[in-house]
Amino acid sequence: MNKTLVILNPAARSDKAARFQKQIRDLSADFVLHTTSEFGEARRVASQGVVDGFETIVAAGGDGTINEVVNGLGGSTVRLGILPVGTVNVLAQEIGLPQGNLREAWRIIEQGKSIALDLPMANGQYFIQLAGVGLDAEVVRRTTTDLKKTFGPLSYILSLIQIASARPPKLTLETEGWPPREGCFALIGNGRLYGGPFPLFKRASSSDGLLDVVVFKNQSHWDVVRYFQAIAFGKHEELPDVEYFQTPSLRVSGPEGVPVELDGELAGAVPCEFRISPTKLNVIAPV
Repeated sequence: MNKTLVILNPAARSDKAARFQKQIRDLSADFVLHTTSEFGEARRVASQGVVDGFETIVAAGGDGTINEVVNGLGGSTVRLGILPVGTVNVLAQEIGLPQGNLREAWRIIEQGKSIALDLPMANGQYFIQLAGVGLDAEVVRRTTTDLKKTFGPLSYILSLIQIASARPPKLTLETEGWPPREGCFALIGNGRLYGGPFPLFKRASSSDGLLDVVVFKNQSHWDVVRYFQAIAFGKHEELPDVEYFQTPSLRVSGPEGVPVELDGELAGAVPCEFRISPTKLNVIAPV
C-alpha cells in the first residue's frame, strides 16, 4: 500500500479549491489523498490513518488543519508532513518550509527527514504553535463565518474593536515556584512566531520543553493598539505592562466563559491547564 496519506482541507468550495486539489494530485501518484468537507473530519481521518499503518500523514492546509491532524495522530510516532496551502501557516514558516511552492514542499516530504518538536497540550488537547486566552480567543469566537465572507481579514479588526470596548476579564496565571501573575489576556507559544512574521516569543524554541507566555495587563483600545505596534517592531518586552516568561506548565483561571483558542480554533474556556506532552511530534522539515 502507499505509505503516505495527504489530508486536504480546501479553504472553500470554489475554483481555487479545485485548483489546489489538481496541483496536489499532480505532485505524485505515490500517496492517498483525502479531501475534507467539514470541521473535525481531518482529525478523524488522521486517527484512522494511524490505525491503517500510514508512515507519513500530510496536512495540506493552514494551522487549523495541522491542529486537527496532529490531534488525530494522538501522540503516535507517525511523521507529520506539511503542504502549506492555507491562508495562514505559521508552523511552515517556523520550520522553514517554502511558501507558495507546493512542488518544493513535496520534495522535502519525499526526502523524509524529520525533526522532533515539543507537543504542548491544553486541557488534554494538543496544539502546535499558539494558544490564546481572553482577547485573542474572543476575537476568534466573535468572528463568524458570515462575517469573514463579508469583510474578509477586516472582520477580525471589527471583532477586535468591539471586544476592546468591553470591560476586560481578570486572569490569574499560576506556575510552580512563582507567585500568581495577573493580566487581561495572554498568549502561549511553542515557537517564535505569532500571526505570521512577528517574533512574539523571542526566546522560544520548539524543542526546549518549555511554554513561552506573554501576559498583557491592560485591554483598552489604546492599549491594544500600543501592544500590537510594539509587537510589530519587536519592542513589546520593553513595555512595563507586558510580562514574558517561560515555564513547563501553566494554569490559567478567570471569570466563567473566558474563551481559549488553540491554533486559531476555539477550545473551551478557563480554567485551563497547559503543559508539554511527554511524547514528541515528528515533523518532516528541510534539515
